[in-house]
Amino acid sequence: MSANTRRAGRRRPAFAAVALVAALAVTATACGPEDDDAGGNPRASQSADGQGGEQKLEIPDDLRKDLPKDLPSSLKDLDKWRNGEWKNWDRDEWLRRAKEFVNPIIDDLWDPDRMKDADGNDRKVDDDEIDDSESGGKGGTGEDEGVTDPTPARVTAKPVKLPYTKSSPPVGKVFMDTPQGAMVCSGTVVTDPQHPGKSNLVATAGHCVHAGRSGGWFRNVVFVPRYNPKGLSNAQLSKAPRKQVAPDGVWWASYARTTDYWIANGARTGGKGAPQDFAMLKVRPEDRKSGPSLEETVGKAAKINFNTPRVKAIPSLTPHGYPAAPPFDGTKMYRCTGKPGRLTLDARQPTMYRVGCTMTGGSSGGGWLSPSGRQLLSVTSIGPIEGGWLSGPRIGKEAKGVFDSIAAK
Repeated sequence: MSANTRRAGRRRPAFAAVALVAALAVTATACGPEDDDAGGNPRASQSADGQGGEQKLEIPDDLRKDLPKDLPSSLKDLDKWRNGEWKNWDRDEWLRRAKEFVNPIIDDLWDPDRMKDADGNDRKVDDDEIDDSESGGKGGTGEDEGVTDPTPARVTAKPVKLPYTKSSPPVGKVFMDTPQGAMVCSGTVVTDPQHPGKSNLVATAGHCVHAGRSGGWFRNVVFVPRYNPKGLSNAQLSKAPRKQVAPDGVWWASYARTTDYWIANGARTGGKGAPQDFAMLKVRPEDRKSGPSLEETVGKAAKINFNTPRVKAIPSLTPHGYPAAPPFDGTKMYRCTGKPGRLTLDARQPTMYRVGCTMTGGSSGGGWLSPSGRQLLSVTSIGPIEGGWLSGPRIGKEAKGVFDSIAAK
């Protein structure tokens, strides 16, 4: 059914079941053994433990106490992890709780060809999950609660000007391995008040790092800022050196957090968890232990606005991302600008923002920036399978808790 015929504040039965897709982490064909062997050595310390000279991994003390006992603890174990043991997605072994995210660096795992091949699976939600009942309050943000506005007009996504430089939006790709194969999302560099001008924080969607209620944390999670800054084609990317594809480096997530609501309710299909589909990463470079921060490397960062401003007070929002599902191919950064409307999936949860935009799978997790480009108000969570609009969560107190827990690391 077309939401253009609906009026906000009235509930009516859903007719045609129009599928929505999370403009989300798009999954690739599962990598074969030759793909999984891409990359060099796993990162470890060079000290021996005195028992046959086995090299121990360098794990920070503040992280060690929170790790499960069966994680890699020696270079030998990490070799097994790197050579395929991380692909063991047995349900009992799949890390799930917030404190159990672990992401040891595997040098050169994400080479240009593997990045290029990360492609897409879509998350669907039926139209009858949209709740257009009466608003939950008057004045302030409450006037938006429980409301679904008419479907916005399609806004054609426009490519961000090439080449990407320090004046470009601080957006990149988030890559991860999942039980379904290599996947890709988008992410945005955000400011860290504890380290002004030197942030190593990235905002993305919860479903880009955690499977939700059916599983646990994804693995080999990395952020590549300003991916493919010259806009090379897929054919060119296959032959390009890593420096051309990722000139600002590959940044591995040391820590990841998402909302408890996403972990408890998120799903691969349907809109469950979408109103709090938000996550934060704290990253470190693959190729060095010191040097400029992510923000210094990229040249800028967006400040997250946790005040959930009411829709009528926002002149426009601009989602950014790297759409990979047709008609896009994941090689370039795109954006759309439009006046946001409201979308309700669950009247018990905050109403989501929605804008017209033709970006597709792969743009999930990309930041929604203010007209100045200096503030981030949402990240892409879901959109219709045929394209035309995107929706993202209002970033409020739950997201602030996620942000604070990561910033404190």
